[in-house]
Amino acid sequence: MNRLIVLILIVAVNYFSQIDKSENWIDLSYTFDDQTVYWPTNETYKMEVVFKGINDKGFYYSSNKFCAEEHGGTHLDAPIHFAADRKTADEIPLSSLIGNAIVVDVSESALADRDYLVSVDDFLKWEEKHGEISDQTIVLIRTGYGKFYPDKKKYLGTELKGTEGVANLHFPGLDPKAAEWLIKERNIKAVGLDTPSIDYGQSTEFMAHRILCEKEIPIFENVANLDKLPENKIYVIALPMKIKDGSGGPLRIIAKIL
Repeated sequence: MNRLIVLILIVAVNYFSQIDKSENWIDLSYTFDDQTVYWPTNETYKMEVVFKGINDKGFYYSSNKFCAEEHGGTHLDAPIHFAADRKTADEIPLSSLIGNAIVVDVSESALADRDYLVSVDDFLKWEEKHGEISDQTIVLIRTGYGKFYPDKKKYLGTELKGTEGVANLHFPGLDPKAAEWLIKERNIKAVGLDTPSIDYGQSTEFMAHRILCEKEIPIFENVANLDKLPENKIYVIALPMKIKDGSGGPLRIIAKIL
């Protein structure tokens, strides 16, 4: 019995040591800096040095302050973002942000059409290769537009700011019918993609947002490095800044290939 317990402990230690190795994790977040992509009507990220250097006591000290809108860079859309009386960023349970994930690659179609809508057929094609999407899966959509980040002209379709910029947005997004299907037919946990919005650039009604938020589905936008992941057997941890009453916030999302 003692030998069996020792063997189990050795296996467990080896397993968790492998999990802890940084090379086993893939960072799906962009760095926040002066190149961070925001919606054309939003203020950009700003950081100001409070102090950096040797202080009056003779040792090194560094501190900054930053200002950022909730929805920019790699970030979370909380359900309250597009649905009244739904969960705010600080209210989303961790169980809704962590779990098994898949990547649905629609890059061939999306790169050929900046206004591409990811359809139910795209998910069914994924299922033809991998089987039905499991209950409570985190679905990540790879449009291929991540390779353009942070080039606003290529990524957003425009460098213009304000309402003129919004009118000229062109990037792929999720078809509202597919959003509804993912909820009703596959009971997904969360959804994310490598564009600035779950709705495509020319959307004015934001129906994919509204459908997902109404059903308390967290949304991850501007997700990085999806090209480094396989299409299934992935584990994702997505931890947003815990902002009280927040409609979203900066997101550190990482993935492990299982």
